[in-house]
Amino acid sequence: MLIDYDKMVAFHGHSCPGLAIGYRMTVAAMDFLAQYRSEDEELVAITENNACGVDALQFISGCTFGKGNLIFKDYGKQAYTFYARKTGQGVRVVLNQDSIPAAIRADRPIFIKWLLKADESKVVSLQAVTIEAPEKAKILASLVCEECGEAVMETRICSQDGKNICIPCRDQKGLPND
Repeated sequence: MLIDYDKMVAFHGHSCPGLAIGYRMTVAAMDFLAQYRSEDEELVAITENNACGVDALQFISGCTFGKGNLIFKDYGKQAYTFYARKTGQGVRVVLNQDSIPAAIRADRPIFIKWLLKADESKVVSLQAVTIEAPEKAKILASLVCEECGEAVMETRICSQDGKNICIPCRDQKGLPND
């Protein structure tokens, strides 16, 4: 899989170890599944962190929050799971923290180069996984919050005293979660 690292850096805003980690993890997983960039929801990614590498994941895989094929689980782990809808195959990819020499971590530019050029087995571990097919994205109606007047996805509207209000307005008023 050929990815223009400079274009990915432009998308993210800067080059950093986190972006390089996300690059290596995503490319390894997609190669494992023999997948290409997702135009729609053919590929689903589950990320266990919200760090820089997730921008690489989105740029390379085409899995995004907007398309509904990027799922965030806030576990704080350098781990992604990819699922190919057509084949039903899944793979979990994790960063091999222990194989990164401490001296390399101390020098940011050298660390980035090492991450990009080291053997895949030194950077990541891949494991085939079986997961339930994630739900496809749904297009839902928007309702208007009767406090602030902003549109709110119908599944996120709260009913308080017979009024439809958004979560921030509910929280601002100190109302209980219904």
